Amino acid sequence: MTTAATTLNRAALADWYRRNRQRSRQLFDIVRPEAYYSRPISLRHPIVFYEGHLPAFSVNTLVKKGLGRPGIDEGLERLFARGIDPEDEASASRSQRVGWPTREEVGRFADDCDALILDALANAPLDQPGHPLLHEAQAVFAILEHEAMHQETMLYMWHRLPYDQKRAPATARADPDGASPPVARVTVPAGRATLGARAGEIAFGWDNEFPGLVVHVPAFEIDVHNVTNEQFMDFVDAGGYQQPKWWTPSAFDWVRHDGIEHPGFWTRHDGAWLWRDMFQDIDLPPAWPVYVSQAEAAAYARWKGARLLTEAEYHRAAFGEPSGHERQFPWGDAPPDASRGLFDFASWSPVAAGRHPAGQSAWGVHDLMGNGWEWTSTEFAPFDGFRPMASYPEYSADFFDGQHTVMKGASPATDASLLRRSFRNWFRPNYPYVYATFRCVRTIE
Repeated sequence: MTTAATTLNRAALADWYRRNRQRSRQLFDIVRPEAYYSRPISLRHPIVFYEGHLPAFSVNTLVKKGLGRPGIDEGLERLFARGIDPEDEASASRSQRVGWPTREEVGRFADDCDALILDALANAPLDQPGHPLLHEAQAVFAILEHEAMHQETMLYMWHRLPYDQKRAPATARADPDGASPPVARVTVPAGRATLGARAGEIAFGWDNEFPGLVVHVPAFEIDVHNVTNEQFMDFVDAGGYQQPKWWTPSAFDWVRHDGIEHPGFWTRHDGAWLWRDMFQDIDLPPAWPVYVSQAEAAAYARWKGARLLTEAEYHRAAFGEPSGHERQFPWGDAPPDASRGLFDFASWSPVAAGRHPAGQSAWGVHDLMGNGWEWTSTEFAPFDGFRPMASYPEYSADFFDGQHTVMKGASPATDASLLRRSFRNWFRPNYPYVYATFRCVRTIE
């Protein structure tokens, strides 16, 4: 594999940065002025924070920490430095500030940051061998992927805004058609799985992706398709949310405390189940993958006499082959395109499970990358030999706390730059807002 040092292309990096900024502006344009200081998810900062955070992170990381140059506005760069991941709403409320800059002030700050970053991408010494932040241009790739990741965060936040606080673009159309695919399972035989990546194998990776390791995975049986809304409805109708035997004690405490009775993307009106789409409620699409928290996914799996995938089983199911070779993507080594799955902001909504058969794995398992992140049962933890990255040392280390769970794959709102085998995502088990689904697996005795 080539490294960043041999492929650094300043024009391409600047184009990537501009594409990121253009998409972010389009996302902020969806928010009506009256919602700019609102918190659509109480566990997150208000919307204003994110419009300042994206350019501030780029300046703080590349210009100030990496290049050792002055920024634009020390106060704003400190204010917008970092988001939050509170355990509960009380913790989130304690971290909020009273006053925020005006939208015009944030906009001017962002424009100045953009000019500074683009100048650095064009002229600064971005790749400095041995430099803690600039070796193989690490800080450059960090700011580019950071913005792409936050765009998905913003989308699922915007999803919670009242419809009258958003402007719907002309492309905002859902595709609720399609029947649920037949329930089917396949056996994945025992074999090896490579987790993460070794140094030099990929141009850039976050610290939790290194160092790669090879593990043995026992044989297991896996659902060909993600659990759909229609299938999850059986759990709801059976009173699954009222029965503690399907839940861990902490998960059931959350269900009772928050009054959870159904997935967070569902709503009910006049006795009918609806899907809370980005810009309107629609009839619940039966064949779409159900988006739920990891706690809900695990409860359903127990109810079915099954369990969730481990991270290693995901890798084996997604990238393994009968020959023992491992693919770069579930479908093979060809670059991602629209025929392989629903990702890269191709849609505001999911589509029916199994709609992209060209993206299935060697074992015939569908949608392992796209249409929804894949919950696992694996605690987010470092691989042996983990070292925090100098450009963002708290990126992973702060979340190795036993309270976060690994997700793999991709959703409709996952940027193509993040579609790689080693990428790891993570959230708390009771976090219900992300575009995440699941499938059931069974141990083969």
